[in-house]
Amino acid sequence: STMFLVGLSGGIASGKSTVVAVLRELGCAVIDADVIAREVVQPHLKAYQRIVRYFGTEILLENGEINREALGNIIFSHPEKRQLLNSITHPEIQKEMLKQILKYFVLGYRYVILDIPLLFENNRLTKFMKYTVLVYCDPPTQLSRLMKRNGLSQAEAEARVTSQLPLDEKRKLASHVIDNSGDRESTRRQVLRLHARLEDSLDFLWARLAVGTVVAGLGGLVYLLLRHFIS
Repeated sequence: STMFLVGLSGGIASGKSTVVAVLRELGCAVIDADVIAREVVQPHLKAYQRIVRYFGTEILLENGEINREALGNIIFSHPEKRQLLNSITHPEIQKEMLKQILKYFVLGYRYVILDIPLLFENNRLTKFMKYTVLVYCDPPTQLSRLMKRNGLSQAEAEARVTSQLPLDEKRKLASHVIDNSGDRESTRRQVLRLHARLEDSLDFLWARLAVGTVVAGLGGLVYLLLRHFIS
């Protein structure tokens, strides 16, 4: 009767952001690893200082923030530098994710979705997930969307797609698949079915009631203390 974690992933231009938008509309708790990754490398934070020390000031913008595109170009063609960057940022990202998971637990959420782009590439995290969800689209559609979205040539788009684990391989690893090859309404219906399935349990009811009782009790205690001191 405890909250569980759901890992959500996809591939470049597979449409994961579309799925996340629907989940947020439904009121789901979503933790975005990409957003956290940007936050933990803000100037003056520990990860920022280490990145500048190893990669140099040429990766900085005029305002002192990290130029993600410049850094991305470096690690894209140098796997060893990508590993170095990951060793700096991943511990900080995981700390922040844990803080947010604890927040949603206290708030009584049935489950929390962890939006992790490289969930299946970095399979150390999958063992913490009760379910894993892949946002899938067929390879030709993925390539076409990426070329259109980023203004890339076919060769450039193919290079970016092949830098990740193929969606067909990820599909074998996921416990749930949302096929985003079609239109938005088709994708939305699939997300609604998944959400209903994840919520279709009373297992977490007692935990919610317990948290609610504690919060109500504390609220009543604070009210009584305020009345005492005011009077």
